[in-house]
Amino acid sequence: MIAKKTKFKKIEPGEYLNYFRKSRDFHRAMRLAYEKGNWNSAGLEAVHCVISANDALLTFYRKVRSTSPDHREAVRLLIESIKTPDARRNAQHLRKVIAKKNLIEYEERLFTQKEAIEIIKHTERFFAWVKSMLPQPKR
Repeated sequence: MIAKKTKFKKIEPGEYLNYFRKSRDFHRAMRLAYEKGNWNSAGLEAVHCVISANDALLTFYRKVRSTSPDHREAVRLLIESIKTPDARRNAQHLRKVIAKKNLIEYEERLFTQKEAIEIIKHTERFFAWVKSMLPQPKR
């Protein structure tokens, strides 16, 4: 079996700030959507939050981000790039959030409050970990 090569793009390391700011904005929007009972919006904001947070982390540490249309490749790139026990554990949070993207965006059924609570739990954990791994921008 041939190992699959993850597609990525080289990024200037200082650009991590832009990805982190996007992630922070999506994080805030996720919380607001949840407070208003907008479960679909909360779920989609969660997905965008973790994708941007992962891009920030990979940009800072590896100067790359995934360019694959399959977001699971971004999880693989994280695991390949950051070789710590924390990275593996947090990659699972990323994977669980990304796994819901198609359901939220394209399926006919609505995202439920229970599902929103679950995706937010994983998003909060991943976002907090990424935040702890990056130098924080001055406001």
